[in-house]
Amino acid sequence: MAQRENLSVVLHEKNDLRLEKRLIPEPGFNEVLVQIHSVGICGSDVHYWQSGRIGDFVVKKPMVLGHEASGTVFKVGSGVQHLKTGDRVAIEPGIPRENDEHCRTGRYNLSPTIFFSATPPNDGNLCRYNTHDANYCYKLPESVSFEEGAMIEPLSVAIHACRRGGVTIGNKVFILGAGPIGLVNLLVSKSMGASQIVICDLSLSRLEKAKQMGANFTIAVEKSTTAKELGQKVKHALGGAMPDISIECTGAELCIQAGVNATKSGGVLVLVGLGNPSANIPVLDVIIRELDVRGVFRYCNTWPVAIAMLASKRIDVKPLVTHRFPLEDALEAFETTKKGIGIKVMLKCDPDNPNP
Repeated sequence: MAQRENLSVVLHEKNDLRLEKRLIPEPGFNEVLVQIHSVGICGSDVHYWQSGRIGDFVVKKPMVLGHEASGTVFKVGSGVQHLKTGDRVAIEPGIPRENDEHCRTGRYNLSPTIFFSATPPNDGNLCRYNTHDANYCYKLPESVSFEEGAMIEPLSVAIHACRRGGVTIGNKVFILGAGPIGLVNLLVSKSMGASQIVICDLSLSRLEKAKQMGANFTIAVEKSTTAKELGQKVKHALGGAMPDISIECTGAELCIQAGVNATKSGGVLVLVGLGNPSANIPVLDVIIRELDVRGVFRYCNTWPVAIAMLASKRIDVKPLVTHRFPLEDALEAFETTKKGIGIKVMLKCDPDNPNP
């Protein structure tokens, strides 16, 4: 153990991202030490790097980034019964710290005291080794790769969003944004029975990827496009119909407004994307047409469902991983993500097992 090193990607402050060697931690009573294999870079990781904060979450001390992770159990705490050394696991980054009212009602993601990896002041998983609560490490079937295990985190956002929206058989769904979160919402909407899916984005290459992954209609948005124009384009694509459910994945004010304009009366607008703290939306339109506007904050109770979807091949997230870097090249990987090149950038943290 002493001969091993724990290379880690550490954010010290805004624009100050470093590779550092840290000590390998010991697992506590109900924890496991995971040898991290694959970690996806999330937009929030880049945002912390570029801004030093997201809303009220401010980087005040050095913090290891990364919360989309999978790996192999390297050591188990004395109280752990369901996992053993060598088990391949996917890591759920949000761990409730207390059994409050949100936990008792099954919505632990809303607990104000929740631990969440790579959210100040908590360290994340972008390192060779990290400890984690064993109850939030889920065994992966042999048919599910490490990269798919790391992709369960963004996939969980989509499962939670589609549940919040009530996506079911025969629904028409409009997805705003064809980035990683928009594309997993596309996959989950199809899996839950949506009959027609429209997706929009500024990027033609991402819209092409969406088409390859099963979108029925794609809409190229220009910077001059207005919310009403975008709503009309959606209606035209659906042959005069309007979406039952719209899922906003950008956080852009224009897209939130377009979601209101596009969604049918009595329908649901799900807000997933994180943008400015406030946005101007046509509230009167929401009231008169009885739109349900529902927020999404991370996820809860999704890992078992996601693993089952992946194991059964009901969903294929592999095409979303477009770039891979060894952990030593993390700074280049972050630059690639910042430039919007590809879709999902994956860091490989285990030098002895670089395969997906």
